[in-house]
Amino acid sequence: MNAPESESGQFKDLQLRLKEVWQQFQDDPTYEHTSVIVPSMTVNQEELAKVTGAAFYEERLMFALIRLRNPNARLIYVTSQPVHPDIVDYYLQLLDSVSASHARRRLHMLCVFDASPRPLTEKILERPHLLRRLRRIIGNTNRAYLTCYNSTALERQLALKLGTPLNGLDPDLLSLGTKSGNRRVFAEAGVNYPVGFEDLRSADDIVRSLLALREQRPGLERAVIKLNEGFGGEGNAIFTYPEGTADDNSVRQRLQKLSWLSGVETYGNFLRKFDAMGGIVEELIVASQTRSPSVQMRILPDGSTRLVSSHEQVLGGSTGQAYLGCRFPADEDYRKTLLEQAQKIGVVLSGHGVIGRFAIDFFASRNNGRWNTHAIEINLRMGGTTPPFHALEFLTGGELHDDSGLFMAPNGQAKFYTATDNLKSPAYRGLLPEDLFEIIWRHGIGFRHATGTGVLFYMIGALSQYGKLGVTCIGNSADEAQRLFEQTVRILDDSTAGKKQGMVVPMSDRYFPME
Repeated sequence: MNAPESESGQFKDLQLRLKEVWQQFQDDPTYEHTSVIVPSMTVNQEELAKVTGAAFYEERLMFALIRLRNPNARLIYVTSQPVHPDIVDYYLQLLDSVSASHARRRLHMLCVFDASPRPLTEKILERPHLLRRLRRIIGNTNRAYLTCYNSTALERQLALKLGTPLNGLDPDLLSLGTKSGNRRVFAEAGVNYPVGFEDLRSADDIVRSLLALREQRPGLERAVIKLNEGFGGEGNAIFTYPEGTADDNSVRQRLQKLSWLSGVETYGNFLRKFDAMGGIVEELIVASQTRSPSVQMRILPDGSTRLVSSHEQVLGGSTGQAYLGCRFPADEDYRKTLLEQAQKIGVVLSGHGVIGRFAIDFFASRNNGRWNTHAIEINLRMGGTTPPFHALEFLTGGELHDDSGLFMAPNGQAKFYTATDNLKSPAYRGLLPEDLFEIIWRHGIGFRHATGTGVLFYMIGALSQYGKLGVTCIGNSADEAQRLFEQTVRILDDSTAGKKQGMVVPMSDRYFPME
């Protein structure tokens, strides 16, 4: 639903200031400004509830504290619950150009003390005293901007309340980020994408589309039904065609046997959400070799597009579609093709007025020949691959080379990483942040500026309750990054197994061994 004309117009006027702030950054890297970070997961809360430790995903943007290496930058970070002070210290000690104490004076950590399962932005908006406090800390709004995990009408309202432009998508363009909108963008960009149908609204639409898809792809065994606003693989259902000829009756019967990533989903509940938000049906591509790479991009306030990174995503779960981790960069066999297709998609999105960060998921497949790639979906927001790349970018000070897709440090050394926000074990439960840091320092697995290698930890707040955290293991080769990951897992396991025998997940069951 579009915003009232007055609100939409006010927001567009406010966004013009973002171009001014951006230009100042280009002219002066030490530009004095205030960055407001609101890491709200403003997505379907029913789907988000299926993610273990979702409340602590607000910590995934803590890498933004590294912006304080600019001695003239101030940063405001708002969360639902307090962030442990040792976690804040951990990020500040990673700064190598200013002292941690100097950075701390320019950092304002605020929280709303509200653990209810609602978007953080909504919680802020209903607290007028907090809004006044934020405006007071921001001060000169002509030198400030707002960064959020994703952009919705709530984030637009917050930007207007604070008087600061939003470094992200205009919510009027959110339809481009739905699964149906993605397919329209792919068609406009002229890139490969799976055969299927979009803008579906009911079970009858699903049945008709599944039958039509089988006609276009005789012998097709499985298809994917996706909610328009699903994310992270949640909201995707796998449909298996009946043997022999498929007709209306047999397809309806098979719909009762859909499979989902989440074990708590039901057919009736899925159809209820499908009726509410709509969705798509598309072929499930099958090949002897398959991979799930992605490309991250950014559209700047002036409309220009920038490649950010490429990854090999690691997917799992019961349907094989849940994001578990990634490796940077994507395989060189098809990396150039991915970057070229991503650029085409970026140009289309820029033409529609999109700004901010987004990711494009691809599907790479091969049957004893060359790799084929299909664009699968566009996430017009930050995602699981955002924190690890920004850790690399901020810690090493390097940049991505568009021609090769490699990230080069200032000394010319290529950098690689293995990362996950889903490293977990029952044995890790009960570890406090200070316990984790003792393990890090004792075993020397932290990040080392001298070599530009090591491990960065994040989502640390989820460790004690859920036995889950994120790690980014940076190396000077893909093998070194993977070794760091495996070493980190062993150290964490060895540090906890003595107290909880039999609770550590075996390395063979970890989410991604090297191929």
